[in-house]
Amino acid sequence: MKKPVVFLCLFLMVTALYARAIQDDYRSAEEKARVSYAFGMIFGSDLDSFSIDIDYDAFTSGVRAVLDKNIQPQFTEQEAMEIVEAAWYSAMEKAAEQHRMNEEEFLYTNSQRSGIQYTPSGLQYEILEYTEGEKPKANSVVRVHYTGTFTDGSLFDSSYEENGAHIPLEMVIRGWTEGLMLMSVGSKYILYIPSNLAYGRDGIQGFIPPYSTLIFIVELLEILGDDYDPFNLEF
Repeated sequence: MKKPVVFLCLFLMVTALYARAIQDDYRSAEEKARVSYAFGMIFGSDLDSFSIDIDYDAFTSGVRAVLDKNIQPQFTEQEAMEIVEAAWYSAMEKAAEQHRMNEEEFLYTNSQRSGIQYTPSGLQYEILEYTEGEKPKANSVVRVHYTGTFTDGSLFDSSYEENGAHIPLEMVIRGWTEGLMLMSVGSKYILYIPSNLAYGRDGIQGFIPPYSTLIFIVELLEILGDDYDPFNLEF
């Protein structure tokens, strides 16, 4: 997520272009109003990503206090920064807690489905195609096809535009390493990787939300030999 200082910088950019007149049709408005409205949309989108509830009257009063030199702001700039920072962290904590509860519910419900197996670590998996044979080790390099989705079904990664992805198992999340070590060449599994075996409470900023269970459909195409050059890996 963006830091509060970035949030405040965007705030100042918006307020500098604030249009006082209320207008219904900004497509045909004068340039100042159109630009101001557009910045307001961008700022609103940014606010929405923070999940912070805004009192529009108070917001407008704050804008005017910055722009109108005849009005004395009720907070110093430092006080305003501290208030925004506290609200930002509070919103992040609430969002993380909601993600945690959603993940807990998903994992429990999924574990009750027919065909779902699980390991002591909490990894859940489903066998789509089973084969016998050699299995990768923790330090193996494998070639796979995979798709990665969130629990809502939205796709965040895929290898199918390539000739398989080369994956060193000692360099990926724990759930990948553990899941691939269950498979033999030619097998196809669905791995349901809980956040404690993936990116945890923090996730990855702008990419993986906190407490995200990741779902991978994985086909193990090849276990690469010991003489494979790791410096030529294709990710």
